[in-house]
Amino acid sequence: MNVLVLNCGSSSVKFQVVQTDLDLISKDADKRLASGVIERVGSESLIAFSAEGRPKFRTAEPLRDHRAALDRILRWVVAKDSGVPEVSSLSDIHAVGHRVVHGGEKFTMGVLIDDAVVDGIEDTIELAPLHNPANLKGIMAARELLGPGVPQVAVFDTAFHSTMPETAYLYALPYQLYRRYKLRRYGFHGTSFRYLAYRYRLMTGKKPKDVNIVALHLGNGASACAIKGGESVDTSMGMTPLEGLVMGTRGGDMDPAVAEFLHHREGMSFEQVDTLLNKQSGLLGISGLTNDMRELLEEEKENGDRRARLAIDIFCARVRKYIGAYLAQMGGADAVVFTGGIGENSAEVRARVCKGLEWMGLTLDAARNKAAVGGKDAEVSSAASRLKAFVIATNEELLIARDAVRIIKGAPRRW
Repeated sequence: MNVLVLNCGSSSVKFQVVQTDLDLISKDADKRLASGVIERVGSESLIAFSAEGRPKFRTAEPLRDHRAALDRILRWVVAKDSGVPEVSSLSDIHAVGHRVVHGGEKFTMGVLIDDAVVDGIEDTIELAPLHNPANLKGIMAARELLGPGVPQVAVFDTAFHSTMPETAYLYALPYQLYRRYKLRRYGFHGTSFRYLAYRYRLMTGKKPKDVNIVALHLGNGASACAIKGGESVDTSMGMTPLEGLVMGTRGGDMDPAVAEFLHHREGMSFEQVDTLLNKQSGLLGISGLTNDMRELLEEEKENGDRRARLAIDIFCARVRKYIGAYLAQMGGADAVVFTGGIGENSAEVRARVCKGLEWMGLTLDAARNKAAVGGKDAEVSSAASRLKAFVIATNEELLIARDAVRIIKGAPRRW
């Protein structure tokens, strides 16, 4: 089956075309046929597509909405000169897998999309007002452009964390607020964490029930996850992706009274405070320069910028704090696993995060750590390290494609 995997943001559409079926899944032999992204949907959009093994296609053109963006993707995928193997018409797209950010308590696994599922996703919009509407736009566009004969599957970021106990997901608020509004921690990056657990198991030869790791998805969005017995038992993001680690533009953990203080002292509306906490804080807010960790590291190295260094140090300190907290909560673990744009590609950040953790048995091998960049899966801890460290390049799209096949075929979901 050729599965079109869609990840629709508020002004972007990312995609992959993955060739997979139950036999290829069992052999870990799935093939990515094409991938790409359209940014700035709604204006002069930036387009970058690539078929495997061919130069990237880049252009810019006006695309008014998500439907127009998906139509542009499909026209390129089936075009003869795109070079996408085994896809020459829309009939060669056999299924669509959608990344949906928030499934609330209703969706704890991927599901075949029908009208009831669409209604259920709509019901969670108040929990994810920036994400779920865009995900729904992608679903409706795919329905219209590919027709009812092409099955669609929704895979939820929150689903992996549905195994968290009440002690991890409940906030210490009046309990009736949870019962009335389902106000609780949900967590995100779940598909990424599930992939990490799967790849870690393959790399170490462990069974799912023996996977005990602290997983770190570090990028512009960042979160930590305690995985015990192969299941999520705690995670740093909360009801929304704002809670937890310092991120590119999100502030992460802080006193909730900050919002009221800014409202009274700065005259900011709660909408303005929300914008500040989500889009103007984090690495960008501390440094005053950028939310890009690569640029901050370069600024620190070349110019010794104090605030660039401060932003990096606070980012790493928060990650280190969560590692310690989760190890204590889990009663220990076998490994710390890094992924995400920063986690996969910044040996410097990994070294800073792990500095000072030697007392708990975690020691990096400097040469291994330096070499583990550019999407390479590798162990980066020293031979003597009791607590191991790994770098694993995440592949959420692959899991979404696999889930789509399993759900459509009625096969049990595995890792």
